[in-house]
Amino acid sequence: MATASLPPVRGSFIWHELMTTDTTSAANFYTKLVGWKTKAFDQNPSYTMFTVKGDGVAGLMALPEPNSPRVWLAYIGTPNVDETARQAEGLGGKVVKKPEDIPTVGRFAIIQDPQGALFVAFTPLPRPTPPKATPNVDAFTWHELITTDWRGALAFYKSLFGWEETDSMDMGPEMGTYQMYGWKGRMLGGMMNKPKQNPGPPAWLSYMKVVDAKKSAATIKKLGGQVINGPMEVPGGSWIAAGLDLQGVAFAVHSPKKSKAPAAKAARRAAPKASKKKKPVRKAKPAKRSKPAKRSKPARKKKAAAKKRK
Repeated sequence: MATASLPPVRGSFIWHELMTTDTTSAANFYTKLVGWKTKAFDQNPSYTMFTVKGDGVAGLMALPEPNSPRVWLAYIGTPNVDETARQAEGLGGKVVKKPEDIPTVGRFAIIQDPQGALFVAFTPLPRPTPPKATPNVDAFTWHELITTDWRGALAFYKSLFGWEETDSMDMGPEMGTYQMYGWKGRMLGGMMNKPKQNPGPPAWLSYMKVVDAKKSAATIKKLGGQVINGPMEVPGGSWIAAGLDLQGVAFAVHSPKKSKAPAAKAARRAAPKASKKKKPVRKAKPAKRSKPAKRSKPARKKKAAAKKRK
């Protein structure tokens, strides 16, 4: 079978993976919260795949080492993992796990940026049927870096993946600037310096797409997790909420602004159907004028006699 090449992957968020201490509990939590399904990975049954309509959108695995951090890891595409790892070290980053192959899948390396946030550089193998350019579009919609020096971090990632700064937003004296970034005309996420009251080291926070972030926030609490921010409306009309799962791993949810079109359609469907038009009543035809009755013969004779008398 001929092998087709993948679309350009540099700078694209390709995969997301949860490393945690209790995979059974985590699987139960996220399937109920987001609506994902789970299945074992064919090449390694100990690795769990989160799926949407049968397609894999994220992975779940037990911590490879006892001291490994519990974290959602974002896989960022690169044409050459080994070269990216060397470049990251030259820019002040650290290679936590050296480049390694995943049979039939690709090659990866775990890297820590200069401020301490972890991510995965990943080169996928070509497939007979290339995946979509954005396979995670239905599961993850935004990628936010909470760090100690967003300007330094942005310079690092721009060099590695070609990202570009786009819009920015002033969030006030305590929060500072929220700098958004993109790749080839597509918005990917934002970067900000973490507030003083925000505990923990710098980290990536990926937003999962849900139907209603407000309802999801209530579900997080119901399932035993914590809501640490929100739910809140953000510029543009979307809603977000950030939380901690049962193992203390940070994550966020996002629901896009609801369109008014579906509501209008629903209103039209609910409206009573108009009654069928009645056929116009035809106007009655005017009655035919009756012909004057013929005079009897005696009457005609009387008229003729009168004329003669004149």
